[in-house]
Amino acid sequence: MRERILIIEDDEAILQVLRRTLSYEGYRVQTALDGNSGLALAREEPPDLVILDWMLPGIDGLEVCRRLRSGGEAPILMLTAKDAVADRVLGLDAGADDYLVKPFDFDELLARVRALLRRAKPEARDTLTFGDLRLDLGTHQAFRSERAIELTAKEYELLELFMRNPRQVLTRDVIYDRVWGYDFGGESNIIEVYVRYLRQKTEAQGESRLIHTVRGVGYVLREMD
Repeated sequence: MRERILIIEDDEAILQVLRRTLSYEGYRVQTALDGNSGLALAREEPPDLVILDWMLPGIDGLEVCRRLRSGGEAPILMLTAKDAVADRVLGLDAGADDYLVKPFDFDELLARVRALLRRAKPEARDTLTFGDLRLDLGTHQAFRSERAIELTAKEYELLELFMRNPRQVLTRDVIYDRVWGYDFGGESNIIEVYVRYLRQKTEAQGESRLIHTVRGVGYVLREMD
């Protein structure tokens, strides 16, 4: 099941960009514009991770962080414009697991999200293998022989689908449904884009191709002919 992320942020522009970015990477996202709403959502369905703004109307982020920490174990990534060391200490002492100063780079935010989710589930260590390609289901990291391959959340989800169905042709409709979970429309090239990303990463040192195109149908994970 895809991880659920709760974003508590009162700046609607930032909130919507975060929602789109994380949804695009395959996470299930819920949002709240204030602390009370965020706490209510967290009680209804405990999230796997919380992205929390420091400056919120009503209950501020520090107090929300304390209440979330007292009632659950989900990792908390705090966002703030405050960059002084004393402010970071306050945030971490309130229960935050990580701290990101605005303005931030979205690639860095995604990397921190992945790291926090990995640390929250250290027990999941099963591995899928196909030839010299391995996928660690706990760390979401792939390996080609001994070469480590870092994956985004969506790349991981797509590769996992292929590796759970080796040598089976997966149609575009099946991939859309299993990986994205909603309809991009018939003209979308999102699958092609992510297959290209995976090929670039898994073939970066001249390794043989494992993800093959079946024209007019979809894709298949198989050995070279």
